[in-house]
Amino acid sequence: MALPRSYLFVPADRPERFAKALASGADAVILDLEDAVAPAAKEGARAALAGWLAGLEEAAPHLWIRINPSATAWHDADLALTARSAIGGVVLPKTEQASALRDVAARLAPGQRLLPLIESAAGLAGMRELARVERVERLLFGSIDLQLDLGMQCDEQESELAHWRAELVLASRLAGIAPPVDGVTVALDDEAALEGAVARARRMGFGAKLCIHPRQVAGVNRGFLPGEKELGWASRVLAAVAASGGAAVAVDGKMVDAPVIALAQRLLQEAQR
Repeated sequence: MALPRSYLFVPADRPERFAKALASGADAVILDLEDAVAPAAKEGARAALAGWLAGLEEAAPHLWIRINPSATAWHDADLALTARSAIGGVVLPKTEQASALRDVAARLAPGQRLLPLIESAAGLAGMRELARVERVERLLFGSIDLQLDLGMQCDEQESELAHWRAELVLASRLAGIAPPVDGVTVALDDEAALEGAVARARRMGFGAKLCIHPRQVAGVNRGFLPGEKELGWASRVLAAVAASGGAAVAVDGKMVDAPVIALAQRLLQEAQR
């Protein structure tokens, strides 16, 4: 199964929204028991979510539960619900310690995976070790919480976070896991802002993005696929290489070597999604 490009959050205490989230076109849906649910509603939300999950007729590897942090009273029950449900696994907020992440991994059902959210200074400091914990599929960037934790006030392009985005990509590559997932865009009605955020994430090596509303999904999915200009370039590169019979070749005035050929092949493969 192809890795998701879009992960859509839906509050776990709003079961009437589950069907809409599943029909949104999102590659994955995160049923959120943490920030989206008020403390007084958490027990009821978990109970309602448990009933809905029990009614699923088949396994749903595209579904995830964001549980509450380990320091809270709701963590253990949230994790137990995840482990007995036929879903992809758990989104763990405020992940900071590899030992705690391994403890969560040990309590999951066979085949379930981990999506740690990196959203604090301690998480940034330990993310290379976190990325290497068994069952971690990819890292998620909690860019909004991180700004709060670091006392940052970012511009609209979040240029102040460029270094840390690059570090997430590097940590993921060193651990041999999938490219990381970029944080949310809070503007719901600004298509240009979303398009720019997705383009930035893709340029930096991210492979997906978190969404907070169904109308963000289509733009995110589209943004992580190569456009017509890229595909035209890739086709010209491979055609020129094939025609050259292995000799040195230039395309659009630029020399083509092995990494360029590999990039062209990857773009065409991505377009087949």
